[in-house]
Amino acid sequence: MKRFVKWAIGVLVAALLLIQLVPVKRTNPPGGTGQFAPAEVTAVFQRACYDCHSNETAWPWYSRVAPVSWLVADDVKEGREHLNFSNWDLLDQDKREKMKSEIWEELEAGDMPLWFYLPLHPDARLSRDDLTVIRAWAVAAGPMG
Repeated sequence: MKRFVKWAIGVLVAALLLIQLVPVKRTNPPGGTGQFAPAEVTAVFQRACYDCHSNETAWPWYSRVAPVSWLVADDVKEGREHLNFSNWDLLDQDKREKMKSEIWEELEAGDMPLWFYLPLHPDARLSRDDLTVIRAWAVAAGPMG
């Protein structure tokens, strides 16, 4: 039995080392101007949302260790597909208004930030004040909308 456990651990370690060779795309492509909201709104989004919803992702150390790296890269890819603040200025006015509404719906429902993101990123937790600022922006029609 002891021999089997040693063998199993050796195989597991070898597998973990081998999966590190699988390439993961961690990029921050250029985007638009990123100017989309007043400074106080932008500050909240930069702190709480930009890692998954912009081209300004801060790739933490664990985003370089498989298999977690695969999950992080996929979450960022999916997040950018749904909403990318870096490309906000490329959206037409109707799409911007729709996105503002969807952003507020997600935040109000507590669906964002994702629950599993918060333990390692406590700064992403949104306070009542943060939500008030975002709600005011989301319901207001303005030149930056």
